[in-house]
Amino acid sequence: MKHHPGVRSVFPLIVLTVALAGGASLARADGFFFQDGDTVVVVGDSITEQHLYSNYLEMWTVSRFPARKLVFRNSGIGGDRSPGGNSRFERDVVSHHPTAMTVDFGMNDGGYRAFDPAGFTTYMDGLEGMAKQSEAAKIRVAWLTPSPVEKNEDGPALEGYNQTLEKYSEGVRDVAMRHGGVFVDQFHPFIEAQNKARAANPKNRIGGGDVVHPGAPGQALMAWAVLKGLGFPRLVSAVEIDAASGTVQRAENCKAADVRAEAGSVRFRRADSALPFFPDDAKNILEWVPILDELNEYALKVTGLKPGRYEIRLGGKKVAEHSADELSKGVNLAAAALTQGPVADQVRSVWEAVKTKNKYYHDRIFRGVVLAPVNIPEFLGLHLSAADIEAKRQAAVAERLGKMPELDQAIQTALTTRAHEVEVRPAAP
Repeated sequence: MKHHPGVRSVFPLIVLTVALAGGASLARADGFFFQDGDTVVVVGDSITEQHLYSNYLEMWTVSRFPARKLVFRNSGIGGDRSPGGNSRFERDVVSHHPTAMTVDFGMNDGGYRAFDPAGFTTYMDGLEGMAKQSEAAKIRVAWLTPSPVEKNEDGPALEGYNQTLEKYSEGVRDVAMRHGGVFVDQFHPFIEAQNKARAANPKNRIGGGDVVHPGAPGQALMAWAVLKGLGFPRLVSAVEIDAASGTVQRAENCKAADVRAEAGSVRFRRADSALPFFPDDAKNILEWVPILDELNEYALKVTGLKPGRYEIRLGGKKVAEHSADELSKGVNLAAAALTQGPVADQVRSVWEAVKTKNKYYHDRIFRGVVLAPVNIPEFLGLHLSAADIEAKRQAAVAERLGKMPELDQAIQTALTTRAHEVEVRPAAP
């Protein structure tokens, strides 16, 4: 590598940073990194191959921007390091003709030991190689810091191997700064959450997985940090109704119509242009990080109601209860809407389509063919050359890739806007 930065003093804790250089910018229509028409490749090691944070990134993105044509592919390989990502770049990234990608290496690169300059140089060489290849292929890159380990020992989170990973995170920032990529720090927000939990009880562990591989709670935290770093908008949609006059005062990123105010209640039809999301199996993380609220503003404001308690029904199903005063100031219904009713039902259908598509690609194409070992016993008498085997492999990949447009379209179909009735009526005494 011709240019290799030294490890400077570590950057401040708990700073979610987006570093831009070389003319790269997030100044697009809405400031969010993933844009209409993007094909996105998510590349990394086993944490990426788990299909947790990557699925969450995709789900939040497509449900917030259902009108956009977006394609996501996961190219994570367990045990991989940045040199591996560099060496397989043509096969696992460029082959998808992506316009954007996220890179997440470092956990394995540090060797699970104290910081070693030689290992760091190898890591940086791998990142540099990917940066140059992405520039040649004209791919926008979001460079993600590695996530931290969640050690079993008590004490502050930023000890031991996490000190190594923090220095590797600084290396990620340097690559982003030099090559015009977007730098996203997921390391320090995760460290902050660990420390918050340990301060409450030294035995608390929040990631939900093992020391290295976070489970759903930890990877939801990762997705939250990444999305915020990429400029993800909080607003899902917002509606304001004046119950006294039976009129719509505001409708943002949705349509509200057919308002009926009668007998102290108000009803209307709401058709949202986006959906809230939060993975059910990650709810434990909400004790430490307000991810659900910070990524989902699904607002309802109703003025002109008489004092008292009111229940909110979506599609005829009660999801929440608030006072007239609370409703006059506005409430966030994201958590409530995701419990049951038409919004929850649609979100589940989209989520299933996302998971089904990604499972098929991983199991039937990436692991099933691209990475599958070929071992033909000699006694079978099949004398296939390496070229023959590769030709058959490529044919199988092409055949199975033929199903991907159908699976991508299933996501788009599930995202189709569906209007539902909202009712705000006096709660039962």
